[in-house]
Amino acid sequence: MSEHSKNFASSSLDKSIRFFLWSIIISSVLIRGFLAWYVELGNDEVYYWTYALYPDWSHFDHPPMVGFFIWLTTLNLHFDSELFLRLSSVILGGVNIWLVYRIGCKLKNCLTGLYAAIFFTGSVYCFVITGIFIMPDTPQLFFWLLSLMILIHVLPDRQLTARSRQLLLLLGLTIGLAMLSKYTSAYLWVAIGIFILFYNPKWLKTTELYVAILISAVMFLPVIYWNYKYNFISFTFHGERVNLFTSGVRPDLFFTELAGQILYNNPINFVVIIIALIALFRKKFSLNTDYKKILLLTSLPLAGLFLLFALFRPTLPHWSGPGYVSLILLSAIFLAEKNKEKKLTIPVPAGLSVILLVVGLGIALAEIKTGFIGQPATDDPTKLGKNDVTLDLSGWRNFGSQFRQLRLEDIESGEMSVASPIVVTRWFPAAHIDYYVAKPSGQNVIGIGELKNLHKYAWINRLRPELYPTSNAYYITSSRAYKAPDPSLLTYFDEISEPVIIKGFKGKKHVQNFFVYRLKYCKSLPPDILESMGFERDLENKFD
Repeated sequence: MSEHSKNFASSSLDKSIRFFLWSIIISSVLIRGFLAWYVELGNDEVYYWTYALYPDWSHFDHPPMVGFFIWLTTLNLHFDSELFLRLSSVILGGVNIWLVYRIGCKLKNCLTGLYAAIFFTGSVYCFVITGIFIMPDTPQLFFWLLSLMILIHVLPDRQLTARSRQLLLLLGLTIGLAMLSKYTSAYLWVAIGIFILFYNPKWLKTTELYVAILISAVMFLPVIYWNYKYNFISFTFHGERVNLFTSGVRPDLFFTELAGQILYNNPINFVVIIIALIALFRKKFSLNTDYKKILLLTSLPLAGLFLLFALFRPTLPHWSGPGYVSLILLSAIFLAEKNKEKKLTIPVPAGLSVILLVVGLGIALAEIKTGFIGQPATDDPTKLGKNDVTLDLSGWRNFGSQFRQLRLEDIESGEMSVASPIVVTRWFPAAHIDYYVAKPSGQNVIGIGELKNLHKYAWINRLRPELYPTSNAYYITSSRAYKAPDPSLLTYFDEISEPVIIKGFKGKKHVQNFFVYRLKYCKSLPPDILESMGFERDLENKFD
């Protein structure tokens, strides 16, 4: 083949790859946008809505970035529907596909980038958790990918060029932003440190490395400041979640975490990752040595660390999610290397990955809306739907409208007043109640109980009107996670009435019950939880 023919073929391939890539990005954004609009907010998502509703330098559970993203896409909650709350996930989900493609192009070639984009799209973590749901993982993955793109350019540079030094400063910024999204992003500096110490120690002699670390630290100062005010309560909370010395070995938790990592990253992806890793260690395909080290350092230790934690403590599979992106890139390199003719053919595993995701999403959506799979029958109304996780994403919108009708009847009968708040004792379903029930009816939600159960609602209490003597209140729970009114509520109210039961449906199928209790005559006010822990109320945070 002549040089002209080779160039023409290469140009034609690049155009085909770009067309395929943009088809993936656009269709992905449209599908995820529809689902973001159609499906109700989950437990975690609706809780992070409160981060935008009551912004702060940091929060009990996480740093503030997810709240800022919600604030940005809703224009300070002016547009606060599910779609606008999730809009940053929908948009960045498309941007992330492009970033993964660009990283793949840098690592090997644009065919690698395309394969990586397809596997990335097939990942439940990348497509759903960070691409539809609004979670701290949304900004984290975006800034993680930006950081990964930069460090792949910077770390292997043994000439320490001016360009690499400048990019290293930018890397300090992107990692700092990732740390403002989720604490686990700090691991990137660990991976960078290991690479520099063992493979390119010349960077230790540069000023830019230390300035970059300083930039990340300065970016993280708001979180440090907030935690300093509250005795580092957020770090203590997360430290307890991964404390290895409070329980014995739990193989059940380990296998739950492993199964979760497989499912969240797509079983097809996981199998290809394992095959690619075996092939890599057997030197069955070629990859720049520095790139190989970077991909392995930013993936395997993170996934392995949470598997280690899972031997002793409950963990969540998405915690290791960013690490799997590097493994997806490794898989793409492996499959691109097998494409000897460098033609635009989609590997069977990549196609199956997306097909499995689409089928899974279709089944999940059908179950959310119709309940066709069903749950075991029960005669106990407090346990109906107990094991149905899809109820976390459905039913609250309809219940909110039914509750408003009940409330109007209570007001007309004089049993409750317009000012009667809703009392909650746990952060979930407190946030669901806040968003779908209290906000539309103009009610106040007040948290009573312990900090470990209320989380941010301990701070929200300080920004809302308190209970007042002689007032009545509502208490709401559902059979999905039924919790009867705690007897301690009788410390503050004279009486807890028998509940009104409101049925929840998927289509025409009765799938859960909502229980509405009336708490009568407030006789004493619950204490300020934070004040009882020694945290004084800030003057600027007092409710006027």
